[in-house]
Amino acid sequence: MAVCSPAKQTQDFEVDGEVRTFVLETALRPDFGLVRAEKGDRHGNLVFNQSARNFNPLCAMAGKFTIAEVEELVEPGELDPDSIHLPGIFVQRVLPLTPEQAATKRIERHTVRPRPTSTESQEG
Repeated sequence: MAVCSPAKQTQDFEVDGEVRTFVLETALRPDFGLVRAEKGDRHGNLVFNQSARNFNPLCAMAGKFTIAEVEELVEPGELDPDSIHLPGIFVQRVLPLTPEQAATKRIERHTVRPRPTSTESQEG
């Protein structure tokens, strides 16, 4: 005997002058948020490098328990308050990395191809 799950809640929204029906879902909350920061203090205030600012703060805020790997651990008060990208309220544990670990960035890869020589670009 097949049993159907209960119907999901739907709501109508106006989009570009047209009423559309959307299914409402509850957010998924992960148990852990794992982030890597360029600088941080033992209170969990973090500064991210370049594009790491795109998703790391959101991942840290979403997790119930956030662990931050920090390439450079500084004393509390050394970070400029205006340069902090994620306040320590969202971080439960800070893990300082050794210089060797900080230099290893396994997820980053250079994916550029060699530039064509000037004779190749004139031929094409």
